[in-house]
Amino acid sequence: MNLFYAPDIGGHIHTLNKDDSNHLVRVFRAQNGDTVFITDGKGTIYKCVITDANPKSCQVEIIEAAAGKDKRGFSLEIAIAPTKNISRFEWFLEKSTEIGVDVITPLLCDHSERKIIKTDRLNRVLIAAMKQSLKSHLPVLRELTGFRKFISQPFKGQKFIAYVDENTENELFHICRPDTDTLVLIGPEGDFSDEEITEARDQGFVPVQLGPSRLRTETAGVVACHTVNLINLSK
Repeated sequence: MNLFYAPDIGGHIHTLNKDDSNHLVRVFRAQNGDTVFITDGKGTIYKCVITDANPKSCQVEIIEAAAGKDKRGFSLEIAIAPTKNISRFEWFLEKSTEIGVDVITPLLCDHSERKIIKTDRLNRVLIAAMKQSLKSHLPVLRELTGFRKFISQPFKGQKFIAYVDENTENELFHICRPDTDTLVLIGPEGDFSDEEITEARDQGFVPVQLGPSRLRTETAGVVACHTVNLINLSK
């Protein structure tokens, strides 16, 4: 099964964009009458039949719409500082999408080495990962946000800040509750500053560890994402 993405799909007939049309017809050799699956990125997967295999504007007829199998009873947001090497941040976006994440907020922290990101390219990474992993939900990628502005925003759910500290005994795996909206903060390569940690705790964020190892930023983000999903699977 190959999955395509069309946020504007609906009604009875849909025309794929030029890139998807070319990929479907010229790469996959699709023909009239073939079945194709399309997601709107909002939780629905459409089963369609090709009615006009045009490589520039392939037209399909929608014959069935069903909720994707990745619907969950909780939401997960990872707020994470982008890495200096942007390819490592893109790796985090790809893997967290495959595992399951709802919102990703890039954080600008005191020790951040990357202070500019291009969301257009990063959204393309998310779309590709969603299609590859056959997900029906496209994660929301927010704009780069200052740490202090972000932590002051309301969030109805459990809030954690993950950082390296021998005095922090809480493990995310042990204290994260299932079926609860969850937000996890992941710092930059130089970790959060002492001031940021104090301010986050004052805003109700609970300090946690992600295991005994010191992790790279992108690895910590994936571990946090996997941990929350695993807790909800094994409840």
